[in-house]
Formats: sequence, C-alpha cells, structure tokens
Amino acid sequence: MTSRISIAILAAASMLLLSGISPARADIYRYVDENGVVHFTNAPQLTARPNKQTWNFYRKELRPGKALAGGNLLPQSYRDIIRQNARAYQLEEALVKAVIKAESNYNPQSLSNKGAQGLMQLIPETARLMNVDDPFDPAENIRGGSNYLRLMLDRFNGNLDLALAAYNAGPNAVQRHGGIPPYEETRNYVQRVRRYLEQYRRSGDSVL
Repeated sequence: MTSRISIAILAAASMLLLSGISPARADIYRYVDENGVVHFTNAPQLTARPNKQTWNFYRKELRPGKALAGGNLLPQSYRDIIRQNARAYQLEEALVKAVIKAESNYNPQSLSNKGAQGLMQLIPETARLMNVDDPFDPAENIRGGSNYLRLMLDRFNGNLDLALAAYNAGPNAVQRHGGIPPYEETRNYVQRVRRYLEQYRRSGDSVL
C-alpha cells in the first residue's frame, strides 16, 4: 500500500551481525525529521542521524519464527476476529484471510519497507483514517483492514480485482489508470490474493 507519507526503513541487519549484535533481539527505533518523514532503524548505534536527530524507542522487533507456518490452523482468536469483522463489513471470510495471507503471512508485527504495519499491512495514514490506534494489535488491524477493504469494494462497485488493486496501490492509482495499474507488484498482488481466496474457499481456516 502506498501513501503521501514517505517512510524510510533503515535496516542494518548485516552491520548488526558484523558487530556481534543479534538482529533477533534488536528493538525498533524511529525519529521524525523536519519534513515529517518517519525513519525507522533496528540499529540506532550504527545508523547516521541526519541533523543530529535522536532515535526514540518505537517497539520490540519480532523474533524469527513468530509468523504462522504453512499448514497450521489459524488460532481461534484470529478466526473469531476475522469472522466478526467479515460479518460487520459484509465480506467473505475467505477474502479477509486471503488478504492477510498475502499481506503479512499472518505475522501480526510485520513491518514493510514502505511502513505498512501488522496483519493487513496498514500504512499509518490508512490506520488513522480507520481509527486504528495500534496497527500491531490483531483485533484493531483486522477491523481497520476489513473496513478499508469494504470501502474499496464499494468505491469500485464490487469489482474485486479493482478493490484489491486499490488496497495495494491506492484508489487514486486505480482511477488514474482506469483499471489495475501497470505495476508488476500490484498485478502480482491481485493474482496472489485471488489464488489464496480460492484455496481458503476450498480448505476453510487452514493457513496455506
């Protein structure tokens, strides 16, 4: 998902390894520069600070292995949250599951290099619009993501491919191009969600 907000992820995993610090135990820090750009790093001691800005603690970095492995069943709490929000926003449960699978592989602390956060990879602007205070909280994230997905479906008259493209690239990009934007990432994303959707329809709540 894209945003007017520019978010830079300053990963330093290789430098951490060289310095003997384990990336699995690193915390995530951030600062906001004078232009309102949010910068993240997991190695503040190794990352340059423009204009001598101070890195502030943001959150714990996820340890490896936290994401759900393929073939495992969804936790009951996830199933309940998905079912509740699918009903609230008149979405197919399999669709919500497919978007989560494509976006984060069910990693509730996923953080993309564009700043998208949590299970349904909400960018900060979208999280605010959907009244999501903590995008890393599964219940809040799924509620916000389901709400946004519903809005995209309504905006594009129930056309699933266009709604998914808008979820990934933004509704303005879909309107500007008169359909799925000619972005490889977006086109692959629509196909991937479609594939997961059919798999979830066949196999229920199994993570595929």
